[in-house]
Amino acid sequence: MSTAINKYIGQHQQRFIDELFDLLRIPSVSADSKFRNDVLEAANFVRDKLLAAGVDEAEVITTAGHPVVYAEKILDPVLPTILVYGHYDVQPADPYELWDSPPFEPVIKDENIYARGAADDKGQFYMHVKAFEAMLQTGGLTCNVKFMIEGEEEVGSENLEDFLQENQQRLKADVILISDTSIISTETPSITIGLKGLSYLAVEVTGPNRDLHSGVYGGAVDNPINVLCKMIASLKDENNKITIPGFYDKVVALSEAERTALAKAPFDLAAYMQDLGLEAVDGEKGYSTLERTGIRPTLDVNGMWGGYIGEGAKTVLPAKAFAKISMRLVPDQDSDEIARLFTAHFMSIAPATVKVKVTPHHGGKPYVTPLDSIAFQAASMAFEEAWGKKPVPTRDGGSIPIVALFDEILKIDTVLMGFGLDSDAIHSPNEKFGVFNFVKGIETITLFHKHFSALKNKL
Repeated sequence: MSTAINKYIGQHQQRFIDELFDLLRIPSVSADSKFRNDVLEAANFVRDKLLAAGVDEAEVITTAGHPVVYAEKILDPVLPTILVYGHYDVQPADPYELWDSPPFEPVIKDENIYARGAADDKGQFYMHVKAFEAMLQTGGLTCNVKFMIEGEEEVGSENLEDFLQENQQRLKADVILISDTSIISTETPSITIGLKGLSYLAVEVTGPNRDLHSGVYGGAVDNPINVLCKMIASLKDENNKITIPGFYDKVVALSEAERTALAKAPFDLAAYMQDLGLEAVDGEKGYSTLERTGIRPTLDVNGMWGGYIGEGAKTVLPAKAFAKISMRLVPDQDSDEIARLFTAHFMSIAPATVKVKVTPHHGGKPYVTPLDSIAFQAASMAFEEAWGKKPVPTRDGGSIPIVALFDEILKIDTVLMGFGLDSDAIHSPNEKFGVFNFVKGIETITLFHKHFSALKNKL
């Protein structure tokens, strides 16, 4: 890294953090309509900070849902162009009572920034804004840069496909750069080369036409909650293999060589269990923990409710029971096809005593980064220069649904340079992001620009 860029980052580090705090204070929860004005406020904040950082233009673009912030700095059309993607929306902070400090009042404790969105994704995409500023202000910017920061990633990026279709020429670039993933540790950097797809559904089981007295009707009328529990339990067998017919038909199995390479990633199972407060782990038989999270599809209940859940007791046999279920997918599984397979199977296993409704929500396709691409090489070189060691290629259990669409619509490779940690508690109370990770991420991003430009210029 040039001394000038390094010096600039060091001199302005506290301002960078203060600005991030201002962004984190905005409760931009995309899933809840009561935060709609806050989501718009966050979009306007991002636009203003991009303009202050030195882009040529920046605007908040309306969609059918929450807006997209687009900005660009074109130094010279002949130079390589990097398109930065991120999202300013965040997950709901509930349950608030489990936070050690208010989720939208960021604080630093033990060198970590605690707030909803600190790691996912405000802290991570904001690194790119500050890296851009540092390069521009010191004369170290070697690429054209475009920014596309959206407000619906946490609800499936439902309107971004239309945005991509309508703005293909505007979004033209040589690579898409995303920081919305994690590294193994601050001692062992890594690059995520694979993301899982997602199929997310809601199910509803209806029994009698009203809630019933459990003493008068219990044992004679099927309880929808009991039925739903049995149905869900049947979705996996004794080896934790998913029982939906056709579910595994298109799963691409890794070779033994690929599984051996994945096993080389540093992983301490004892520390993993200790961090989660577990005595043991479980999952699909025949696979390691890293394989279960990285290369095998999964099915999980994300929420389940029905009947009386208030204080005290109410002996009720409920009329309805509900659950939300997500399935994480691997290449070459298709989200829409999996949703159809799930729906058909779930309807088929319902007893005649109840009615079942399945409602698909959002989904996304899996994605694997080509390891021979210039983008991956530049990212690897950037990490090695900044961290002093080569990064380990890893596969992530999470999903960024839009990544596969980038490949499909824009025909552009994506590189996933995340700087979070698995212990950052994203989507959970007490989400955090290390100050070290934030600052080191800014430095590493500037080096990606340098190496990507150099590699492109060699072609």
